[in-house]
Amino acid sequence: MEKWLLIGSGGREYAMAQSLAKNDNREVFVAPGNPMMNVIDRVQTVDIEELDFDGLIEFALDNQIDWTVVGPEKPLSDGIVDQFIDAGLKVFGPNKEAAQLESSKEFAKEVMQSANVPTAAYATFSNHDDALSYMEEHDFPIVVKLNGLAAGKGVFIIKDLAEAKETLASIYDNDANQEILIEEYLDGQEFSMIVMVNGLDVITMPLAQDHKRIYDGDKGPNTGGMGAYSPLPQFGDDVLNEGLVKVIRPVLAEMHKRGILFQGFLYAGLILTKDGVKVIEFNVRMGDPETQVILPQLQGDLGDVIVKLMNHQEQTVDWQTDRYFLGNVLAAKGYPGNHKNGLTLPQFSDEKLSLAYAGVEEQDEKLVSSGGRIMMVISSDKDLKAAQANVNQAIKDNVDSNDYAYRTDIGDKAFR
Repeated sequence: MEKWLLIGSGGREYAMAQSLAKNDNREVFVAPGNPMMNVIDRVQTVDIEELDFDGLIEFALDNQIDWTVVGPEKPLSDGIVDQFIDAGLKVFGPNKEAAQLESSKEFAKEVMQSANVPTAAYATFSNHDDALSYMEEHDFPIVVKLNGLAAGKGVFIIKDLAEAKETLASIYDNDANQEILIEEYLDGQEFSMIVMVNGLDVITMPLAQDHKRIYDGDKGPNTGGMGAYSPLPQFGDDVLNEGLVKVIRPVLAEMHKRGILFQGFLYAGLILTKDGVKVIEFNVRMGDPETQVILPQLQGDLGDVIVKLMNHQEQTVDWQTDRYFLGNVLAAKGYPGNHKNGLTLPQFSDEKLSLAYAGVEEQDEKLVSSGGRIMMVISSDKDLKAAQANVNQAIKDNVDSNDYAYRTDIGDKAFR
């Protein structure tokens, strides 16, 4: 029996655990996981926090874990992969140096510039006054990004000078030396391209589209992601190929040139502009909520794909092509600000829907909400509009809108 360890606890890791556990000959441990993962066959959670590297390594050694897969960005940027490798363990994820593509937006920009990868023009600042002076001399809209990990919430699209002053004040009130990037605003449709990588070997996944804002119509503050769908009918194979040729391969080649080996999931947040595909950001792990609609499309075994990739073995990876997968996130009312915990979890009886659980904990022998994003409701259908309607109707029928926030327009950009 193979033994795999998956690190993380959210909806992304729930979907990864489901995918890895499809193999009858594999046992999947998730640290720390969430209680709903224990309901999945051949999956069990382990009470070790994702940043307790010593505890995780000890568990992996004691239990003769064959492979470890790291879900979230924080352990990766803190060097969990380096420590696992030093302990003689097999792990899928980038080391600390490679993880800078996400942990330092400035590093990512520098790599892109060296590799001639199309991205927004930018400037960096570490104090309020210089940043404001720069903005006063530039046209709006303009984009402000925190230079570091921000759980998907460190990006601000600024419409005018008044909003610029307000945003900078809130950033520098929290940290007087916060490094930020100010970028030109790129116009077009955003999408997510995620690939699996070992050095220069690349396996592409179906494109997906995330919906970051809390409210319909992309209104309100940024969140970690309120829903996603995949594949994308509005983009052909030419867009995927352009992303591969103009973005992924040049960045990996530049990293290779610098002596940095990238292994793991590489996520390119892209935008299709009138001048072609450009990069908005890189992440060094699968996206959440994109994972929940991408992995169900895999025709083979995720673990087998990872092992063959890491061993440089040739393989053909098949993805389904005749259905759309669309998921809506249910978030605790008030998210991404102050929100309630301990909410009753909605129940769904429609067997055509699938669920991916994230912010869940046990309280008084009952499972309740814990955190901002609680779960994702997913439908698959040959017709994208039908998938959207199925999810929206199920949420309307089963979810208390006094307790939970959700969007109803996931997938709308495909119909424009």
